[in-house]
Amino acid sequence: MIAGFGGLLGEGAVCILRNGELVSAVEQQKVTHNHRPGAFPEEALTLALRAAGAKREDIDCVAVTRPFALGSESDAQLDLRARFPRSEIIVVGHHRAHAASAYFASPFNEAAVLSVDRAGDFRSAVLFNAKDNGMTLAREMYFPDSLGDLFNRVTELLGFEPRADEHKVQWLSASGEPVHLSVFREMLHKSGPERVQTDRAFFDSDRLTQGGFSTRFYDALELSANEPIPQPARANIAASLQAAVNESVASMLGSAASAKSGNICIAGGLALNAFLVRSLEESFPRVFVQPVSGNAGTAFGAALHAWHGVHGETARVPFHTLSLGPAYLPGEIKRVLENCKLHFRYLLTEGELMEHAVRALNDFKIVAWMQGRMEFGPRALGNRSILASPLSPYSTENLNVYIKHRESFRKFAASVTAEAADEYFEVGPNARYLASVGRVRPQYCETFAAATMGNGYVRVHTVNREENPLFHALLTAMGKTMGLPVLYNTSFNLFGDPLVCTPRDAVRSFYSSGIDALFAGSFYLEK
Repeated sequence: MIAGFGGLLGEGAVCILRNGELVSAVEQQKVTHNHRPGAFPEEALTLALRAAGAKREDIDCVAVTRPFALGSESDAQLDLRARFPRSEIIVVGHHRAHAASAYFASPFNEAAVLSVDRAGDFRSAVLFNAKDNGMTLAREMYFPDSLGDLFNRVTELLGFEPRADEHKVQWLSASGEPVHLSVFREMLHKSGPERVQTDRAFFDSDRLTQGGFSTRFYDALELSANEPIPQPARANIAASLQAAVNESVASMLGSAASAKSGNICIAGGLALNAFLVRSLEESFPRVFVQPVSGNAGTAFGAALHAWHGVHGETARVPFHTLSLGPAYLPGEIKRVLENCKLHFRYLLTEGELMEHAVRALNDFKIVAWMQGRMEFGPRALGNRSILASPLSPYSTENLNVYIKHRESFRKFAASVTAEAADEYFEVGPNARYLASVGRVRPQYCETFAAATMGNGYVRVHTVNREENPLFHALLTAMGKTMGLPVLYNTSFNLFGDPLVCTPRDAVRSFYSSGIDALFAGSFYLEK
């Protein structure tokens, strides 16, 4: 059994591989809502082992991703040896773990593989040519020549929190036009379009706020450094950045020898950008993005590197689901509800569960849906979700303003059964994990107007019956009653917290928000 660890300096996570099967994966922040940089994710490991039905003594190999220590790595390795005295310890490079998480989880036997983020291991991007069991280094890009760093800077420039709110910039970009694309091209490609080399004249090291941009940058955008940026200009800056990043990443991937296969894999923090993934889908025949592309996903990559690169196993690890976290038995949920002195109804059958959920959604209630195993990664895929009917005239206002308290340009996803998706949306295979965006079919533009962004883009989540039978059954039931097998879906969390994990987390979020009803397993609560 292999235990993979990643993101220990901020997004700590653990995954368990047993006999070539991914059996569990848990992020530390979802378990404790706190992770001290460099600390061992003890609680995440405990839950990952519990979900796998295994013990610590069963672990034969520990694969850990760099960087994993604030101080001496030797001290951290001694700590690992003390925790796992009988296990083989493997240390995996940051970008190699990212790349392994994408390539070895993909359906490809040959691909161009790119890991791209801010500055993992002091490198901002690494390109690999991958074939069969091996990944060969093709090109490296070093900080500060970094697309991720530029995205961080623009995030701060636009008034958001850098290294936290980059997703807001991508969603804002949908309402703008790339009128400043030439400026960002000039900034990123000082030595020509074939490589990223940032022109430092666009930055001012003495300017400690607003991204640290120089007078040259403000002049090029015809803005004043001393005045707030108007809203239309903010959207245009975001759109220009997005277009420049799309071009740069496509150019990097296209330069790889293995890109001739038409197969592209991508991971790393920047790969969480759904518009970037969409642009790659439009540029290359076949694209696979690791849906847990951030540092937490390197736990998966480290384990896969150990499986293929160290142990030489050729059989691919099946990658069918991200529902890899803990699940909670009825007795565990009931104990929490009774301890909180809550009134609830226990639904005896799945049919009764469907009946009550469909009735609530058709009454335009906002429903919290906590079922099965917690998802691995940042996206709610139908196990820890807040749901609403697309036919509700107040879905946007209720979800964004009164429950999530977030900006209107941040749209929620549309979850749809996989077999019906093509009727309503134009989507690619990465929609299975909400890793890309699609477009609404023209005849349904009015129906899904509340979830639609600029150019008809919409976040689409295709749901397979085999992967998530209960959520698929709910969508199917909605299709039978309201004529649309579609629900608006946003993550079950509040105020920037991670996705809820435990029944207690669910109850706390339910009663701290405007959510109308909660389905936690077979237990039904309403306000």
